[in-house]
Amino acid sequence: METHDGSDRNVSPSDRDVAKWMSHAFHAARQALRSGEVPVGCLLVHQDQVVASGRNQVNESKNATRHAEMVALDQFLDWCRQGDRPVGEACARTVLYVTVEPCVMCAAALRLLRVPVVVFGCRNERFGGCCSVLDISSADLQQSGSGFQCLSGHRAEEAVQMLKTFYKQENPNAPKPRTRKDCT
Repeated sequence: METHDGSDRNVSPSDRDVAKWMSHAFHAARQALRSGEVPVGCLLVHQDQVVASGRNQVNESKNATRHAEMVALDQFLDWCRQGDRPVGEACARTVLYVTVEPCVMCAAALRLLRVPVVVFGCRNERFGGCCSVLDISSADLQQSGSGFQCLSGHRAEEAVQMLKTFYKQENPNAPKPRTRKDCT
């Protein structure tokens, strides 16, 4: 597993924790795949307790922002509100586990909320925000939260295989192709 540290905070999970929680994230990714979604699953673990989980819901909701991480972050914020927990304090003790490297949008949200550690499976060469395309996790971005530590590569091949399975099948939720009008 590769480590990229964009943070001074130390909430690093043990190898045992990574194996345990990534297993749950992969379960959520398999649920996404069965639902016709890009197979990405994640969870937020606060002091050894799952407090939020998510899987992609983009096709179901017809909302391009419903990535697994955003779904889980919404649940996490609800958990904070319901328990009258300060979001900043809760985030400082929370690790996000996700099967695929967070995209730029999700990495930015994690940075703004100051989640200190993100563990992910495979890299996202097209949209990755944790080094593959942009390095949101450790870039010097003034007034945009704190950088975070990335631990990558856990069960990466399995994550890649799930993505390949999704992209080989026909997407039943894809919009119907339209004939383009000639504008000349």
